[in-house]
Amino acid sequence: MEKKEFYHQALPLFQQPGQAYFVTWSLFDAIPPKALVDYTDKLQNLYLQIQQFKDKNVDELFLNSLKVEFNGTRRNYLKAFDDLLHMQQNSIVNLSKDSNSNILMNAFTFWEGKRIQNYAYTILSNHVHWVLKVFDIDEKGNPVYLQDILQSVKHNSSTVITKIEGMNGSLWQKESYDTSIRDKTHLYNAIDYTINNPVKAGLVENWYDWKGTRLFIDFPDIN
Repeated sequence: MEKKEFYHQALPLFQQPGQAYFVTWSLFDAIPPKALVDYTDKLQNLYLQIQQFKDKNVDELFLNSLKVEFNGTRRNYLKAFDDLLHMQQNSIVNLSKDSNSNILMNAFTFWEGKRIQNYAYTILSNHVHWVLKVFDIDEKGNPVYLQDILQSVKHNSSTVITKIEGMNGSLWQKESYDTSIRDKTHLYNAIDYTINNPVKAGLVENWYDWKGTRLFIDFPDIN
């Protein structure tokens, strides 16, 4: 199946139909513009090194060490990103307010069964986490790409929320943080991270008490 190339943090990313993803995005004012520039620069440098050595006769252990460092930096980036989101208290709107949260819930489920399978999502005051799988093809037989799903969800939710809130301009940050789900363990961790985000933020004691959280699959080991 053909892969589709996009750019995030100046890095090319390839999205493929039939793939599961963990996605995070935020309100446009939730993260200071240069707050994560060190992580972004390091990720870009590591990526360029990996590409430089990938097709050359270099020690496999060295190349793998670069990949391990790259993946570790991405994890640290997400943690720093999430920590900044929880620290920010005065956003342009409150996404977890019932009216806004309902709009997002409808957006997350709009393509359910047609182009995506939902696993879990949570809606916080200034950002969302979403775990989903895109289908190989849509109802018309066309390949399904995450970027197209995100553009649809973000555009439609932004249009309605900004109208209700009486806002002008953008609602969302342009980019989203997304990572491909590698295996069942990674899927478990992504879902666990998503549904327990309000618990981590000290908003509730149990994940199921947060109205903006929904788990779509049976995950009995999560408590």
